[in-house]
Amino acid sequence: MAGQSPRSVSIQAGTAVGLLTLFAVGIALRTDNLGDQWWLPPLSGLVVGGVCYMLVYRQVGVYIQERVRIIYKTIRRFKGSSSNLNLDMSSDIVEQVNQDVMAWAESQIDEITNLRETDTFRKEFIGNLAHELKTPIFNIQGFILTLLEGGIEDPEINRKFLLKAAKNVDRMSGLLEDLDVITKMEAGNLDIELVPFDLLDILRETIESLEPKAKRNNIELRITKGMDGSKVMVLGDAAKLVQVLTNLIVNSINYGNEGGQTVVRYYDAEDSILVEVADTGIGIREEHLPRVFERFYRVDKSRSRHAGGSGLGLAICKHIIEAHGQTINVRSTYGEGSTFSFTLEKA
Repeated sequence: MAGQSPRSVSIQAGTAVGLLTLFAVGIALRTDNLGDQWWLPPLSGLVVGGVCYMLVYRQVGVYIQERVRIIYKTIRRFKGSSSNLNLDMSSDIVEQVNQDVMAWAESQIDEITNLRETDTFRKEFIGNLAHELKTPIFNIQGFILTLLEGGIEDPEINRKFLLKAAKNVDRMSGLLEDLDVITKMEAGNLDIELVPFDLLDILRETIESLEPKAKRNNIELRITKGMDGSKVMVLGDAAKLVQVLTNLIVNSINYGNEGGQTVVRYYDAEDSILVEVADTGIGIREEHLPRVFERFYRVDKSRSRHAGGSGLGLAICKHIIEAHGQTINVRSTYGEGSTFSFTLEKA
């Protein structure tokens, strides 16, 4: 009976009983004694078979429906559905139940997997945030204790440690500001105002603002033209894209080698403009490349914290570029340098 519907089971049962009845009546009455009543055995078999079919069909249907209804009620209770339960008894009810149960089980597995991933992400995020805040807080605590233990009486030590404490406060403020920005981005609350502007203007502005930092690290900053024209008009949010360029160039300086260089290039890519920020720094190992845009992910943890980064800069860049409907990528050779590239729509 596996794989058969109640209707087919009932038909088979009714037919079998009808044939047996026909055979029994035929033997009992003997066909040669029936005369004009030759039709009696077939009619008896047909009537008895039909009655058996109706009784078996009804009982099998009720039996299966009552038990299947329990399964369906359990599934619907977990689904939160209150709709009426209608089972098609003319179909393969076992297969119908099996398909629904399997679909429900798969949805539960997906939900459990998503919950586990969310929980893992939450734990990693809290752990990373605590670690990022711990260092500047401990530094500030140490500076204050030094001052309280007598250093405050010495004007030179006083000023030195207060400046260091202020620097760590700035670091925490920067971290919290970046965290606030990326939280809003991931919640879909990032306001992007797409207007035409000259890309060269923000490239020059960003390079000029970061030249003092580059000189302190003995790194050369320059722009290389990859296309003709005195203007490169693109469509985007200029202020947000300045933030992207700043984060990428600061990264290149922090990870650059003394005497190296950072080059910003731009190219015509048919419907878009390709912007690249390339450095001759330490590079990134291949196994780290898929994760460089994750929040708090650091390739070189000691060097990153020494540079004072929040660990959120590249994640912010990714969100801003994707909010423009564009893409950002990285390629790198360890020991030779890295190139970050993103596209912008032409205006």
